Parts: sequence; structure tokens; C-alpha cells
Amino acid sequence: MKTIIITDSCCDLPYEYIRENNLEVIPFPYSISGKEYMDDFGKTLSYEGFYNELRNGAMPSTSQITVYTFEQVFKKYVAEGNAVIYIGFSSALSQTFNNSIAARNNILEKLPEADITVIDSKSASVGLGLIVFYANELVKQGRSKDEIIEWIESNKLKSNHWFIIDSLDHLKRGGRISATSAAVGTILDVKPMLNVDNDGKLNVVKKIRGRKKAIRGLLDELQNIKNPEEQTLFINHGGCIKDAEQLKKLVLNEVNVKNVFINYVGPIIGSHTGPGMLCLVFMGDSR
Repeated sequence: MKTIIITDSCCDLPYEYIRENNLEVIPFPYSISGKEYMDDFGKTLSYEGFYNELRNGAMPSTSQITVYTFEQVFKKYVAEGNAVIYIGFSSALSQTFNNSIAARNNILEKLPEADITVIDSKSASVGLGLIVFYANELVKQGRSKDEIIEWIESNKLKSNHWFIIDSLDHLKRGGRISATSAAVGTILDVKPMLNVDNDGKLNVVKKIRGRKKAIRGLLDELQNIKNPEEQTLFINHGGCIKDAEQLKKLVLNEVNVKNVFINYVGPIIGSHTGPGMLCLVFMGDSR
């Protein structure tokens, strides 16, 4: 029985990697400027186009992946005799993971022999992508389904996500900070740093004056990295490629890592963090 890794488009992995590894990625729906899209890694609406819309004042909205959509994808692979492992966007940030549970239960009522495992990553964006990346490496190594599940459950809370946000406006719109805090932060050029905690929630952990200091602040979090020479790191950005490349240089000057990927933050997270978001993701001993 073949093991199939499935995830959702919130993973924010590079499309080239997804294509080369034939990963099944279920797209989230979103809308912007009166048009509806599927998050297809910039194929329909480019990442540059998305972030330009945000800079021009567009207010995007995101939707859940439905139970029906999950059922259709799961059934496809079950019918082929595969074992399915779905690694999903944090349940603390979206109802979508609960929809995957409902889909699994619906299928098992009719096909009790179906082998479907759904895992709450407690992660977002490329923090989820990092878990998927390593799970896929285990598949390529020929590890069993149970070994892969055990690894994910034992390591998912070691996926460190560190984000800086360029503007507080989107956090204010999302209700994460007050309008007063946003106004004061803008005047003082405050760049909030966020992480994803063990509950899978997004938290503001620091407020740093100035963009350059904020980027250095991301680098400081590398003190928690585990076995860097064996690691692949991910740097994702919200339409600020030069900052991402600068951060990559800083990282490579600081630690000897196996590889570093740079990619965009997709529209699902980008809708809530806005343009200028920059994140650094790696595996540590803990979060």
C-alpha cells in the first residue's frame, strides 16, 4: 500500500517543489477586488498581482476548504488502494481542519476499510510546509505510513515560525491589536514579530523599532535551531524579495545549513498579514 501525503495551499511551499514531487495540495478559496480565486500558487493571480492589490487598498477575504472537497480528494486516493495522510493548516486558525475530520468520518461510514489519517499541524504558512517537506522526504526514503505519522506527531511542535509584519493595519483589521496600538505603532515605526505557539495560534511576541532591526530579530531566533547542517530552512515573503534575499545572506553567514528556500507567503496568510511580511522557518528542539 502506497502512502500519499496531502496538504493544503496554506503550506506556501514553492510550486516547483510541489510539481517535482507530485504533492497533492488542496487549494483554499479566496476573493479580492470582487473576484474569486483558488489559491493555486500564483498561476491564476500572480503573487505580485495579489500584493499589488493589497498595497492599493484591497481587502481580501478567505474561505474554508469544504467537507465535500476533502471527500473528493480522499476518495480518489483511497479508491486506488493508497494510505492517505493529510497534514493540515492549524485548527486554531481555521475551521478547515475540522472539515477534513468530517470528510474522513463520512468516508469511513461507507468504507470502513479506508486508510485515512488527518493530522493537525498546529502550524501555518511554510511552518506547515516544513512539516510536509520532511514527511515527503520520509516517503521518498520508503518509510512506512506508521513511521511517517509517528515522526510528524513527534516533531510538528518543533517547527519554528518567526514572522515580522511591515504594517499593523492588517493585524488591526483582523482584531489582533487595537486601533490605538496600530496608530501608535505606525507613528513609532514599530514592526511586530509574531510566532505560532504550541496551540497553533499566531501571537505577537515582540515589537521592534525599524525594519532593519526587525530583520535582525528574525536572525536572533536561530539560536533555537537544531542540527543546522542537516536542515533545510524556508524564508517566505509578502512581496519583499530583496529583504528575503538579505535575510538568506545573514542566515548563511550565521549558520551552516543544508539548503535555504525562498518563496512568497501565499494569499491565505498574506490576506491577514499584508505586504512586507517576512518569515523564517526551521526545526528546533521546541517552539
